[in-house]
Amino acid sequence: MHENIHIEKIIDPIYTEKDVEVGMLRLDKTHPIVSGNKIFKLSLYLKRAAELGLSKLITVGGPFSNHLHATAYAAKQRGMLATALIRGFVPDKLSPTLQDCQDMGMELRFMDHASFEKLNLQKLASENPDAMVIPQGGYGRTGAEGAASIMALPGTSEYRFIVAASGTGTMGAGLVSGALPTQEILLVSVLKNNFSISDEIKALLTETERQKKYTIEDRYHMGGYAKKNPVLFETMNDFYRKHGIPTDFVYTGKLIFAFAQMLSENQFPPGSKILLIHSGGLQGNRSLSHNELCFGFND
Repeated sequence: MHENIHIEKIIDPIYTEKDVEVGMLRLDKTHPIVSGNKIFKLSLYLKRAAELGLSKLITVGGPFSNHLHATAYAAKQRGMLATALIRGFVPDKLSPTLQDCQDMGMELRFMDHASFEKLNLQKLASENPDAMVIPQGGYGRTGAEGAASIMALPGTSEYRFIVAASGTGTMGAGLVSGALPTQEILLVSVLKNNFSISDEIKALLTETERQKKYTIEDRYHMGGYAKKNPVLFETMNDFYRKHGIPTDFVYTGKLIFAFAQMLSENQFPPGSKILLIHSGGLQGNRSLSHNELCFGFND
């Protein structure tokens, strides 16, 4: 599954001007259907489910969740049943992501926001002993340990700075956990007013891991999770025209915008080697209007 993952060197006049070397870890090449970091975060949950002989996966998320998409595919591949508890009322039309989930056999259960926020996953697990209950976004030490394996991919150890977008903080915690003492992780939060993200990441780290270097940037959410605007689309389109790399509007597009701002503020010392992580999720772009991006889902 990981044979297509590689680090792509990115050449840009501004990088030369700032005297930095930039690469992008193409996790979007992980798999043609469920690309990105989600499979890494799910890997140990799936291994544990197999060890316990469980026949179902139950997880939670929003209507545009890449995590639900990856879980639906993983369940189908393993001959397991899958159920998604989804934040929000039943829509008039399913998002492309949820339509895929349904087509792959996942049962979709919609919940109002108040009920969703009150979900007790431990109670859910006790009521479903034949199921592996996976938190939103794979959040948990199990998900973080799976994501930590990203830092073991070939070439990642050559970079001092690792820059990635962050939602629940699970991948962020995994990157910190798997980082070398000489590396620094910079996480770009894509959620607005997500003031708890620091504590949520710390909760997934051991005391030793908490001493590693990592920073959370909360200035680049561009309005909040899955929000979009012309500046974001311009950033994504410009990056594609220059480098031929498609990005998604929820995570990696905001990462690219944030990185450009960080460079302009001279946050990286001259001579720095910087690795951007493309966390996938390109299938989510199908919810956009056709004229907003200059590239397609399969580019």
